[in-house]
Amino acid sequence: MIKHLLTRIEMNMSTFSKGQKRIASYIEEHYDKAAYMTAFRLGETVGVSESTVVRFASELGYDGYPELQKAMQEMIKEKLTSVQRIEVTENRIGNNNVLTSVLNQDIEKIRRTIEDISREDFDNAIKSISNAEHIYVFAVRSTSALANFLGYYLQLIYGNVQIISTASKSEMYEQLFRISERDAMIGISFPRYSTTAVEAMEFASERGADVIAITDSMASPLVECSKYVLVARSDMASIVDSLVAPLSLINALIVACVLACKEQVEHTFAQLEEVWDKQGVYTRREKELYKDKDKTNV
Repeated sequence: MIKHLLTRIEMNMSTFSKGQKRIASYIEEHYDKAAYMTAFRLGETVGVSESTVVRFASELGYDGYPELQKAMQEMIKEKLTSVQRIEVTENRIGNNNVLTSVLNQDIEKIRRTIEDISREDFDNAIKSISNAEHIYVFAVRSTSALANFLGYYLQLIYGNVQIISTASKSEMYEQLFRISERDAMIGISFPRYSTTAVEAMEFASERGADVIAITDSMASPLVECSKYVLVARSDMASIVDSLVAPLSLINALIVACVLACKEQVEHTFAQLEEVWDKQGVYTRREKELYKDKDKTNV
């Protein structure tokens, strides 16, 4: 199936009506602007009716104009520079309150993540992680925070986790070269996609490991080399990557992994509690609060 929007346009150009060709030409030259236009506004801009725009989306194989709009937005996330992303964000927020606007956008991303994520891939990813001899978690730049968070908890649960967050290709291969078909690799990347992340996941896949992608859409370059894909929306086209939905997905992964080996995890944390208490990891005040909370819950 052809995924890229511009490829679809080129293959269908000869069959378009005169009005549809105007839409196609405008999108090819100004998809960064068209991506946030309504069907009515796009039609008005190129001089055709709203219904012509909707039919154009159908001609390209999309279920409707919103799906065509998403395809244009995917292109933006791959192409826009940091300065351009700031400008797009300013136009989207306009005169609205920044705090309210950003929080509402994040709420929408979580809602779309719930709708779009594959439950089958999620369940299979949990099985793969639970059965893996070694678990590798890879992410660089801003998403390395997600890798550290996920890796921290997986290490507590399983004890066989390696977090890789280097952008150096030589270091990346040095840390990955022992990966095998008995292992699982979790790769995390969001626009603008890291070429190092893609190469790391391709390497893991070639070695036979179960490769799990945490990314923003099925158009992501991580998808092709992944066995399981977990989609978490991150659509804010600004200098700041919105990682709210990905973190929420990771929380769900951690909880599911705990429940998959509940007895083992209970034993591990019972031992950890003894060590923490003996070594004074937490303050006395915090321990008292936990004791009071335990008494309340009894």
